[in-house]
Amino acid sequence: MKYLTIVISFSALLMMASCNQSALYHQHVTLDEQGWPKNEAVHFNVTVPDTLTPYDYYLTIRHTNNYAYSNIYFFLETKFPNGNVTRDTIECILANDEGKWYGKGWGNIKEDNILLNKNMLFPVSGTYDFYFIQAMRTDTLKDIVSLGIKIVKSE
Repeated sequence: MKYLTIVISFSALLMMASCNQSALYHQHVTLDEQGWPKNEAVHFNVTVPDTLTPYDYYLTIRHTNNYAYSNIYFFLETKFPNGNVTRDTIECILANDEGKWYGKGWGNIKEDNILLNKNMLFPVSGTYDFYFIQAMRTDTLKDIVSLGIKIVKSE
């Protein structure tokens, strides 16, 4: 009973601590166990209410310990509410030179929360579409479990 009380108390503290940042958006997409094909985008649809609030924009990558690379490349296509489109190439380093994963987690899954943009101001309000396309040299990328984005008010 004492163990259960400790677990519940710890869980409540974690939930309260995670609520300190006001999230505009926080979503994960689980990827197919067979792998992530090069031609399939992971899509996020985010409604931005204003252009005055600065946000921190994070990418969350969950991968297994069997992931074959120390990094991952993405193409990020952003469609703005006014119809404009940008395309960026992003490299995320997931392990150090000795092969030790940077991500946190227990067991076979590691999670990396990577800050893509700090104090970002959206240029127009409305709905943005973010498309992440894996840009590795393999046609189907194995051992990426999920991809997510988190956009929170800057502190």
